[in-house]
Amino acid sequence: MRVLIIHSVVSADAPPEDRDTLLTARAIAETLRGAGHTAMLAPFDIAPEATHALVKQSQADIVFNMVETALDCDGLAAAAPAIFDQLGVAYTGSGAASIMLAGDKPLAKAVMRAAGLPTPDWAVRPLWRGLREGAAYVVKSATEDASLALDDQSIATTREAVAARAEFCAERHGGRWFAEAYIEGREYNVALIEDATGWLVLPIPEMRFEEWPAGKPRIVGYRAKWDERSFESRRTTRAFGLEREEPVLAASLAGLARRACALIGLSGYARADFRVDAAGSPMILEINPNPCLAPDAGFAAAAEAAGWSYADLMERILDAALRK
Repeated sequence: MRVLIIHSVVSADAPPEDRDTLLTARAIAETLRGAGHTAMLAPFDIAPEATHALVKQSQADIVFNMVETALDCDGLAAAAPAIFDQLGVAYTGSGAASIMLAGDKPLAKAVMRAAGLPTPDWAVRPLWRGLREGAAYVVKSATEDASLALDDQSIATTREAVAARAEFCAERHGGRWFAEAYIEGREYNVALIEDATGWLVLPIPEMRFEEWPAGKPRIVGYRAKWDERSFESRRTTRAFGLEREEPVLAASLAGLARRACALIGLSGYARADFRVDAAGSPMILEINPNPCLAPDAGFAAAAEAAGWSYADLMERILDAALRK
């Protein structure tokens, strides 16, 4: 096939999470070429007529959507599939509406809570209704991904501390910020891909926090993801084997992840992030319709644990797109 890989615009001085998108797009192109496809790379232009011309000129059979941000805003990533839908071209991943819903984390949590899916309590500015004094909260971006500004200072235990952290992050990074109850417990990432039978759940890894000092919050923050030399990156490890060791928990996580994907309306592939509290109860932190597809990232690791090569994973993502 002729595959046009459209990726976010990445400047020379872009932060590592944005540069990673371009590196991943290149890795996908190389892999697809190795499998016999014609793979072309192009940056996304939010002007519909420009993208129309690009797709037409490329004569692409399918677009591999690697647009994770537009105009330096993750919340505008949905513009890409919206334009692809106008064109009537096949493309990988979810549609615009589901990307917008999943990308607004407080809204997605409200939809999941209304449907009976477990998710930690949360509160939004400016009133911060529902905050419980003395409880720990994680102050997070409502719309930006890649663990933006997520570090030890993101944990707050008073209304004043929550409000101050949110104000600081808004001034520094812009956008909306909210507080989510910090669940002291284990963390899991569930990778899913659609096949002819529905959502297939890949082997589920636990994110382990090895040799972390007492009192240091167990979170997969910005440094853990993007600074390979940091303590957080070196001591945050991925361990498979849950299906064999704790089949009941594995089945619960898989079932909840499938229900969440169906509820949000995702398609193609996705990732659901969980915390499991001391009582063994899973909580959905968020649903990601654009999980990282880098060869060394978690989604590819889950595929490898399932016995797939990176090329197998790319073919399955294309197959899922063509079935939409």
